[in-house]
Amino acid sequence: MSAAPGGPALLELDRLVVGYGRPVCAPVSVRVAAGEAVCLVGANGAGKSTVLRAVAGLLEPIAGRVRLRGEPVDERRAAFRREVASVFDEDAWFGELSVAEHLELVARGHGVRDAEAVVDAELERQRLTGAADQLPASLSSGQKRRLLLAAALVRPRALLLLDEPEQRLDPPGRRALAERLAAERDAGTALLVATHDVVLLRRLADRAVVVDDAPAGGAAAQGVGTAVACRVVDAQEAARVVSAPVR
Repeated sequence: MSAAPGGPALLELDRLVVGYGRPVCAPVSVRVAAGEAVCLVGANGAGKSTVLRAVAGLLEPIAGRVRLRGEPVDERRAAFRREVASVFDEDAWFGELSVAEHLELVARGHGVRDAEAVVDAELERQRLTGAADQLPASLSSGQKRRLLLAAALVRPRALLLLDEPEQRLDPPGRRALAERLAAERDAGTALLVATHDVVLLRRLADRAVVVDDAPAGGAAAQGVGTAVACRVVDAQEAARVVSAPVR
């Protein structure tokens, strides 16, 4: 766990309601401080990715608020883009550039000094050194995932938004990811991470949000104003949610 969770909020979700025309889950209220990691857990399709997209400024909320340092999120603002690094399940790279060239462009574009050395170190951490001169399209599924993670980690960031970062990684890769993200948290980065991985959850989470529908028909049936909020739980309870058999 982080050394000092519960400090001033860097990120605040206040009864955030997300969806596409109608809510996909109950409202979410949670605060994330610098040096703190909050995980989003729940079944496939529960709305975890939709919550993250709203936090990233890629989706307009139906109701509620998302604020970074007290300001509404707006991915069009340079200040917001400087502070927030994200990984979604999308091929977000320059296909005509090699792996190393793409990472160097990201690093230099965010003002990283000695970008080449930073990229070389990240390539080694992500086990991509041997693929540095390849085009992203030629990578394996797991390598592509590690490239997306590398692109988020070669640039400055106050907040990391990660949508199931463990996807397509082998067991050693998942363990390495858990340690890397825990180090990010301990160095002062705030993290909001959707995950199904128990090892990652137990190693990383200070708290977790169980993203699901509200009881007795859910947020969509009850209406935005009366929906019961998603639960905020500790990592142990979140691990039980993740490990529960699918019904």
